Amino acid sequence: MQAPAYQENSGSSERLANDLRDKSLCEYLVEFGKLDQHNVQRALELQHKQGEWEQIGSILVKLGLVSEHDVAESLSQQLGLPLVSKQDMPLEAVVESDISPRFLKQHKAVVLEEDDAKLTLALANPEDNYVLQAIGLCSGKNIEVCIGVPSEIEIALEQQYNDAAAGNDGNQSSTTSAQYIDDVEQLRELAGEAPVIKLVNQLLHSAAEAGASDVHIEPFEKQLKVRFRVDGLLREVDPPATDSSAAVISRIKIMANMNIAERRLAQDGRFRHRVRGKEIDLRVSTVPTMYGESVVLRLLQRDDASLEFGPLGFSKQQEKAMQEILAMPHGILLVTGPTGSGKSTTLYAALSHLNQPERMIITIEDPVEYNIHGINQMQVKPQIGLTFANALRSIVRQDPDVIMVGEMRDAETAQIAVQSALTGHLVLSTLHTNDAAGSVMRLLDMGVEDYLLTSSINAVQAQRLVRKLCDNCSERYVPIDEVIERWQLERFAIDGEVSLNRAIGCEHCGRTGYSGRSAILEILIMSSEIKNLIMKQPDANQIAAAAAAGGMVTMRDDGFRKAVAGITTLEEVLRVTPEQADGYVSV
Repeated sequence: MQAPAYQENSGSSERLANDLRDKSLCEYLVEFGKLDQHNVQRALELQHKQGEWEQIGSILVKLGLVSEHDVAESLSQQLGLPLVSKQDMPLEAVVESDISPRFLKQHKAVVLEEDDAKLTLALANPEDNYVLQAIGLCSGKNIEVCIGVPSEIEIALEQQYNDAAAGNDGNQSSTTSAQYIDDVEQLRELAGEAPVIKLVNQLLHSAAEAGASDVHIEPFEKQLKVRFRVDGLLREVDPPATDSSAAVISRIKIMANMNIAERRLAQDGRFRHRVRGKEIDLRVSTVPTMYGESVVLRLLQRDDASLEFGPLGFSKQQEKAMQEILAMPHGILLVTGPTGSGKSTTLYAALSHLNQPERMIITIEDPVEYNIHGINQMQVKPQIGLTFANALRSIVRQDPDVIMVGEMRDAETAQIAVQSALTGHLVLSTLHTNDAAGSVMRLLDMGVEDYLLTSSINAVQAQRLVRKLCDNCSERYVPIDEVIERWQLERFAIDGEVSLNRAIGCEHCGRTGYSGRSAILEILIMSSEIKNLIMKQPDANQIAAAAAAGGMVTMRDDGFRKAVAGITTLEEVLRVTPEQADGYVSV
């Protein structure tokens, strides 16, 4: 596209043209499901109230209603121009023309390619005729226009020009951090400046957009490493400049109401942030390291949290079994698995199912991850003596029908939970064990008497999370006979045929082949056979074998079933499930 001529317009006609374009952009965002009419009206009103005119896309991003990528994608559709990603932007400046880097940074424009007749340009605002005309006159070439995400253009320009100016001297990279690291007031001022605020906000928006559950910010001598945990696996992203390390970390600590002057001790905090019109709760943890504080943020997207069993990965049979367990008037339901296996989310789904006006429900958690209306939720505070055990003693006197204990961490908590179940309360809790049978052995090791255990435990559910295949790029194939025989996949054949899916990778899933996660699980019902076996002091394998003989579907077999159904891959199931002991197979 050749650079269009820049025309002078009257203020009123120019504003009218801008209003028409803004409405069209908003219509695209509404059509794509990124925005609703209420927020459109809110942004347009704010735009007209401002003294100086500002693009509607910029206002929507500042309000946290949409992301920069959403606006760029809608502009691409609206104007019929290609949208380029940061991977398409060169690492080094390719322009040979005398175009000022300062001008490019000011107008958020980056040169993608240049030849004798044409210059390809990525712009944050492709309708800025002044920029197109200026670069066209300066280069003397036709301008081909693409659309880029503003923050990605800024990162590309920073890399192209600032890195080149710095040369190979890495010793200058942490000047700002070193200069202010011991000056708390100066650091506080630096953390409150617009560039740092924008950088942190963009980092949180990118994390939410990527579907990250955690953000890891780790300072090193010459680099600030940033990684997102997406679908359970860490993924490195482009970090901010190293000289902003101290300011970025201080900004996060200020948002979480933490002490920025204390850098020798670990700290915890939390805050709430709005992204694309949705509230996100963030838990913040800092620990001191050799080159500064390492920060981990846990993102809890409350609006997107599914508190029903089906969307979590429960089959119809498993959901029915859980509902029958929760219908029992008293006893204990344990949900087990390692850290990050979705135990808390399953418990919240159970609480949501039980949350009725006729029930009094109290929870003891560390921390409270999701607020549920109608449920009394308590945060433990060990520093003042409010531990799981002490809190549990107190709330029993509150006459609850249902008690949820975040975790059975010690023998005292386990003993009180068992006594609560025996005195007519339904108790829900978690335990860190590899499988359902292992939970029974863990409680016995904690000192819970076998006769009390068999009288109080209703069921134990163990689970893992597997990555789900991307709907846009997975590919169906028939595995070789050796694989089918090795894992006995014929048990899960659909219409007499065993086939699996493999991960391919595309734009929608970040080239991983996976998008989202699903639970695979096993539910051990405390039947009379299992109770009798426990009284004989068995090992975990004997309990697991007896449960499988009684109809329990193991986690691994539940995963195989989901793999044959095309929900996940065989490799994912084998990655997250422990080795299944010889001698028992689900039926």
